[in-house]
Amino acid sequence: MQKLETATELEYAFLFTLRKVNSINPEGFKPFFINMPIDPYIKGNYRSRRLSRFTVSGNHLIKLPHGYLFQSKEYNPLVGDIKREFAELDDGLIELDIFTNLVLAFSDSCKLHPEAEIGVHQIRTICSADNLGNPAPEGIHQDGTDFIGIFSVNRDNIQGGETHLYTAKKENPVFSKVLNPGELLLVNDHDFFHFTTPIKPQYDTQGSRDVFVLTSPSLLS
Repeated sequence: MQKLETATELEYAFLFTLRKVNSINPEGFKPFFINMPIDPYIKGNYRSRRLSRFTVSGNHLIKLPHGYLFQSKEYNPLVGDIKREFAELDDGLIELDIFTNLVLAFSDSCKLHPEAEIGVHQIRTICSADNLGNPAPEGIHQDGTDFIGIFSVNRDNIQGGETHLYTAKKENPVFSKVLNPGELLLVNDHDFFHFTTPIKPQYDTQGSRDVFVLTSPSLLS
């Protein structure tokens, strides 16, 4: 669990948790972030994305039929009220034990109902010397779900990408941290807004930030 150092952070300790998932070696995920489909709903071609939804049965995952992501403009002023469609996660990724471990870690940590639907968003954000990558182009926001998990897979040649949690949009963050590979941040979406700062390269070549974002309910229909 993230060490909480201030009185304000201690007040909210039960509403978010940062943990290292020791049963997962993020190296196994890396090949599946190469050549992902570009997110067509965001201008700039700097974000790639796949999305699937699951339920948990014991220690196994049940993949649910293809669906469409939908958020209202109340939660996503940039692309809200649009029925968005993304390619499913690669079958080879879903078959990995570490992928099952990731979804189970999210479900167990959030104490989800056994029939709860979980959306798994696979996201790569890239940047170059000429263009910043923006992991959260909609700004400080909530997703309109119950629980969110952000799992860091890889940070390659980047600066920035610090994740912040807020109790209100105009308040200072109560949590600020760069998520390192293998770390999972769990957040109650009803109580916090979240944001991740833009990324830029450390050196004069392309950089990338790879994460899984898990949501329950999945926001898919």
